Amino acid sequence: MSRRPDYRITLQGKTISPELRARLISLRLTDRRGMEADQLDITLTDDDALLELPPRGATLAVAIGWHDEGLVDRGSYIVDEVEHSGSPDQVSIRARSADMREGLPGKRTQSWDGLTLEDIVATIAGRHELEPIIGDTFKGALLEHIDQTEESDLNFLTRLAERYDAVATVKAARLIFTTAGQAITASGVEIPAITLTRKDGDQHRYIATDRNSYTGAVAVWHDPDEAEQREVIAGSDDNPKRLRPTYASEQDALAAARSEWQRIQRGQAQFSLTLAEGNASLMPETPATLRGWKAEIDATRWLVTEVTHELTDTAYTSSVQMEVRGEQA
Repeated sequence: MSRRPDYRITLQGKTISPELRARLISLRLTDRRGMEADQLDITLTDDDALLELPPRGATLAVAIGWHDEGLVDRGSYIVDEVEHSGSPDQVSIRARSADMREGLPGKRTQSWDGLTLEDIVATIAGRHELEPIIGDTFKGALLEHIDQTEESDLNFLTRLAERYDAVATVKAARLIFTTAGQAITASGVEIPAITLTRKDGDQHRYIATDRNSYTGAVAVWHDPDEAEQREVIAGSDDNPKRLRPTYASEQDALAAARSEWQRIQRGQAQFSLTLAEGNASLMPETPATLRGWKAEIDATRWLVTEVTHELTDTAYTSSVQMEVRGEQA
């Protein structure tokens, strides 16, 4: 007996999926990492002209999975676009994740001095009535100085995350700030690693770039006691990339060098895979191991960066994008 896809859709708190069973053409959910909003696309047939159009701004909640295996809650989305087209008549609904739709609005100007990353994340979370969740790696990490000048909290957090090679996102009314590749769920639980085999996949694509371009990253900091510049390195000094800024402390310089080395490693290869049978629990930042491809592919430590789930009443697939999960410096 073949597996049967299943889903639950609620509109403004009312479950509407039973009425959609004979109408669903496709449901696509794209789950992205970081501060980019996740996207939900639903296409329905309206050949009897009886389908009501949902109002823009309405809230859709979605759970997906397989029948008799339980559904996985994939969050709430705000309707952005509604389209009616034909013939044959159909309705297309596009919605974006409720948590990120507002984007932590409002430009601010302030200097952050002598604070831990945990303090900064907690302050910004408090401004927007969010619960702060910070990865263990950053607890106690001191930031001597950084300016936020006519900049929204969204942009500032994105910039801060890039500086520390972190992932900042909002999920389930929580502001999450954690190391790339060491993700935690909205409830603060570490995302478990997964293993994907060749038999799980329907289509795949592997792209490798020049692995010998850089072997590490060097950052410079100013030592006020000795009145001179000093260097720190992450990775190897055989052919390192040199960062342009001069950092205020050794700690800031080392964090920048480690972050850049992580980014260099992650850019060395990419892998995409379409799963023949979808996995509703897959999410960005999941560490992944591959088995059954070329030796180079299987030997690489992978990190999921984006997942797209596509369902109909008879089929369910998941498309996964991955990059190299760099070794910790």
